[in-house]
Amino acid sequence: MAVDSNLITLTTAAHACWSCGDMRAAQFCTACGKVQPPQPVDYFSFFGLPRKLNLDTAILEREFYSFSRKLHPDIYAGNDSREQEWSLEQSSRLNDAHRTLKDPIRRTEYLLKLEGIELEGQSKAATEAARTSGEKKQIVPPDLLEEVFELNMQLEEARANKKVELEDATLTTELQNQRKFLEAKFESLFDELRGYWNEWDAACEAGNEDGQKGARDRMVDLLNRRSYLRNLVRDVNEVLEM
Repeated sequence: MAVDSNLITLTTAAHACWSCGDMRAAQFCTACGKVQPPQPVDYFSFFGLPRKLNLDTAILEREFYSFSRKLHPDIYAGNDSREQEWSLEQSSRLNDAHRTLKDPIRRTEYLLKLEGIELEGQSKAATEAARTSGEKKQIVPPDLLEEVFELNMQLEEARANKKVELEDATLTTELQNQRKFLEAKFESLFDELRGYWNEWDAACEAGNEDGQKGARDRMVDLLNRRSYLRNLVRDVNEVLEM
């Protein structure tokens, strides 16, 4: 399992408080209440949550508001300048962690990042390679081959019509129907993704690395398909709004 070397678990993050010397939590000392210098824990560990995708959002929200009250910079306005700086850093990390984990897609992408997979980075690299070579390379999901071929022809026809200010009501209706189909396909992927969450979580509990790898690869494939569909919908919208 790939893990960012800069990230450590909540357990290993706990060490002596800088102020009283007691063992403290990652964010603040449970003995004296002093805010602590930020540690490079992952977002799951920040909230004391397991690295799983089916999160109890009620617990996440409860911990978020609890930490927000304890780490708010105003509390440390009259304290040591180090504490003021640390509270700002801890609050910023708290907000980033909460924003990432509460969103199901961002949570999935973040876990994949912890596993060594940078979806955004891969996309940027592929785009740059395509520009360098002069070729537009984008893998079409197999279940969309026929639809994409037809859609690309319709889009090219619509763009050509726009250039000569020719209106084609039938083509416009066809593109609107294609958009509805793609949007429905896009939305249906979320249920499929939840199934892969279950696979991942079960494999984690069983310590099954092969099972984790299989679930991880399927999530990567799904997110790539999702990104492809989103781009297609964007292309259709651009043409319809021309």
